[in-house]
Parts: sequence; structure tokens; C-alpha cells
Amino acid sequence: MNTLTIDIRKAEPRDAGAIAEVHQQAWRGAYSGIIPHRTLTSMINRRGVDWWANAIRRAATVLVVEIGGTVAGYATIGKNRARELRQQGEIYELYLRPEYQGIGLGSRLFKAAKARLADHGLRGLVVWALEDNHNALAFYAGNGGRDIAEGVEVFEQRALKKVAFVWE
Repeated sequence: MNTLTIDIRKAEPRDAGAIAEVHQQAWRGAYSGIIPHRTLTSMINRRGVDWWANAIRRAATVLVVEIGGTVAGYATIGKNRARELRQQGEIYELYLRPEYQGIGLGSRLFKAAKARLADHGLRGLVVWALEDNHNALAFYAGNGGRDIAEGVEVFEQRALKKVAFVWE
């Protein structure tokens, strides 16, 4: 019998290639048909291995969830960027490879990211999700987030609504 271990840890530069793969697969799965194709492809292509290695080396906190030694997902976290919201922490991104979605890894990674922000003294949490990304909306609502604000992201002159979920 094989036992798979699940580990959530701070990313290291050696994880850059795996994170770039997760990013590409997850973004295509989440945003195809929502973000215009040309823009989505450009956004994905900008974040290759070198981009992720630099992000990990910089002050950005990147967490990875590994299952059986394979990086299945990542989260990027830090200070809240929306000054109009009083929450101090923010999860900027939380993504899993499509084949690892729906089995609880996202919730584990979310809880670990939330705890890491609290450990850094950041009270409260905000996460933004595009309104057309129904899986993300259901995920954050299912994890206790309250939908309290809206914003707009523009892609190729196309305005897409985004929703802020908060936790106190």
C-alpha cells in the first residue's frame, strides 16, 4: 500500500518550473472563455520559470501544496492592496492543477495561507475573484468568505467585474 503525503510549504526557487506549469494549466482552465484568448495567452506566457524564480526570491510569499512530491498548486500572499478595505492580508492567487481540484487540497492551501498571514500579524483577509469565474466564487463562499465589494478589471477594452470576499 502506498501512502501519499500532502505538504504545504514556502516555495523554493527549485519549484519555479512546477509552479509555472500549475499557473499555465489552472489559468487556462479557469479563464478560457472569460478573459479574451490573446490576453490570457500573453498573461500566461509572461509568467514562465524565470518569472516565478524571481518572485520566490523576492519578498513575495509563495506557498506550494505538494501531494506525493508533486507540486499540485500554489498560493501567493501578502498585504492587502485595496486601501478601501480594512482587512490587512490578501491572498493574491490560489490555483491548483485541474486534476487536483475538488478533492480538498484548495481548502487546505487556503487555510494554510490564511494562517501564514495571521502569523505575520495581518488581521483579516481579502481575496478577489472574477465574477464570471463561478468555481472561484463558490470556493470562497464555501470557505466562509463574505462578498462585500466589487471592482473591475479591463482586458482588451472588455470590463470584467471582480468580487472581493473577506474574512475577519
